[in-house]
Amino acid sequence: MKIAVTSTGPTLEDSVEARFGRCAYFLIIDPDTLDFEAIQNPNIALGGGAGIQSAQLMANKGVEVVLTGNCGPNAFQTFGAAGIRVITGVSGQIKQAVEMYKSGKLTNAEAPNVQSHFGMGGGGMGGGRGMGGGRGGRFGG
Repeated sequence: MKIAVTSTGPTLEDSVEARFGRCAYFLIIDPDTLDFEAIQNPNIALGGGAGIQSAQLMANKGVEVVLTGNCGPNAFQTFGAAGIRVITGVSGQIKQAVEMYKSGKLTNAEAPNVQSHFGMGGGGMGGGRGMGGGRGGRFGG
């Protein structure tokens, strides 16, 4: 069995990343042996669709369960189509999260727990102040 955990770094001592589609790493772990593969997330900088692309990556890797902090509706739907169970609300150290999963303390999510585009970061409105000065003359010569 393979489980995937969203991670802030490439080791079992790193923390569970709250964002699914834009996490820094995915750790693909055998929960029985704790053997794992660290995959740097190739979708972290996508303009859109990071959750879907990341969910497809997990399906291609043969993952059966995903542990993460948050999962949006597009990724959640992709997981459902692939038969992958999702557990949200997970935090703390990766190794501890895997132990909690193995002991049955974590339950499958019934629905996404954040809106679309949750992990994209804030853009904000520009507050630019032009330096032109508006010195054009209005009288013809």
